[in-house]
Amino acid sequence: AAISWTNTGPDFLRRRYSREHTWQFDGGTTIAASPSPHIVPAPWSNPAAVDPEEAFVAAVASCHMLWFLHVAVDHGFAAASYQDSAEGQMTRNASG
Repeated sequence: AAISWTNTGPDFLRRRYSREHTWQFDGGTTIAASPSPHIVPAPWSNPAAVDPEEAFVAAVASCHMLWFLHVAVDHGFAAASYQDSAEGQMTRNASG
């Protein structure tokens, strides 16, 4: 994945800059990315873009689905569809 960001100001050193960026994958897909507006408020984030935490949950859920389909085939089950409403929760560990 290629990550691209450009400073659109107005004052980087005072943390007044957009965190919007893009993810580009080797197949040619480009995804608009941004931190969650719950972490970085607008106008320095874009709630319409995918945030890294959402992408992480989606990637784990996608891997789980692919594994499930593989196991289904191995056991002779013909899957017709798969639905998942994946959720993730980030918490502090004992080290904070």
